[in-house]
Amino acid sequence: MAVFRIDGVRVGHAQDEKGLTGCSVVLLPPGSRGGVDVRGGAPGTRETDLLNPVNLVEEVHAFVLSGGSAFGLAAATGVVSFLEERGIGFDTGVARVPIVPAAVIFDLAVGDAGARPDAEMGYRACLEASEDLTRQGNVGAGMGATVGMMLGPANATKSGLGTSFMESGGLKILAMAVVNAFGDVVDEEGRILAGARLPEGGFACTEACIETALGGGGVPPLTNTTLGVIVTNARLGKTDVNWVAQRGHNGLARAVSPSHTKLDGDLVFAAATGQVEAAADTVGILGAVLMARAVRNAVLHAEGVAGIPAHADLV
Repeated sequence: MAVFRIDGVRVGHAQDEKGLTGCSVVLLPPGSRGGVDVRGGAPGTRETDLLNPVNLVEEVHAFVLSGGSAFGLAAATGVVSFLEERGIGFDTGVARVPIVPAAVIFDLAVGDAGARPDAEMGYRACLEASEDLTRQGNVGAGMGATVGMMLGPANATKSGLGTSFMESGGLKILAMAVVNAFGDVVDEEGRILAGARLPEGGFACTEACIETALGGGGVPPLTNTTLGVIVTNARLGKTDVNWVAQRGHNGLARAVSPSHTKLDGDLVFAAATGQVEAAADTVGILGAVLMARAVRNAVLHAEGVAGIPAHADLV
């Protein structure tokens, strides 16, 4: 079994395999510093403002990535309940309040639009949390994820959730991505792994389609998003953790073409658990590498559903 080992960090998933939606949670140890960077034009989020370095709360206790569009933010309520029961949270003097930022993708058009992650599903994802990295593709928040929407949903490719992990000299970094992009996912050479499919076979190349559409109808009004998380055991302050989240978008942009459009809610969370000394530059650069790998793993491990083929069906 492929595992990561960052003390106190666990990853869990829960999903509705018939409704084709789900949520994923990253549980963090007490004292973890959190950050976020939002670059897409259509985000759906909860408690991201708390992660701004100028704001009061210094620690974060979990991140939630969810399907279900804005409805899916309810999954974070279940995670809050799970943590509260265990006495985990920001000490206000009268109660411990768990800090659980969350973000969602729009997957309502893939499965049952009435099936949305809720508090029970978020709680269940916490119960399932472990160090297991073998679950990728159609799992958790990746259940209803697709990529390549330039030619409409009927010509998209199935995507999902991907992970990547590295350890070097005591420094550990984990990246996770839920890839529901408007654009295409490309490999290191720029070749399309998954994206908008041509009716006659092959991929259309979203950027080329946009170029030829200039002066015409432009891009279709569809809702998409790629969500990422980077967690490290480095000892970083809140400002540097936000900087690492920013660098995560470099990796996202290497693997998604185009990325950060007004039709995407692209977002990267980051957290540092504070166990080893490391430079923010090191964590940010390596985090970007791992984020690109996680994005590609999301499509390489996906399986076709609901008439939507995956990479494995097209090669």
